[in-house]
Amino acid sequence: MSEAFKYLSAAITAGMAALAASWGNGKVITKTVESMARQPESAGNLRSTMFIGVGLIEAVPILAIVVAFLILFL
Repeated sequence: MSEAFKYLSAAITAGMAALAASWGNGKVITKTVESMARQPESAGNLRSTMFIGVGLIEAVPILAIVVAFLILFL
C-alpha cells in the first residue's frame, strides 16, 4: 500500500466518523429538546438519558481515530 493511500484512508476514516458523530449528536439533542418541550416534568430523566447517549455516540470517533492511527502506522 502506498503512502498516499494510507494518508487518504486515514483522513477519510476520521472525517466520516466525525461527520457521523456530529449528525448523531444533533439528532439526539434535537429529539431530547422536543421531548422536554412537550413534557417539561420529565426533563431530568430525559437530560440524563441524553448525556448517556451522547457519550456513547462520542465513543465512535475516538475508536475511528484509533483505526486511523492503525492504518497509518501498521
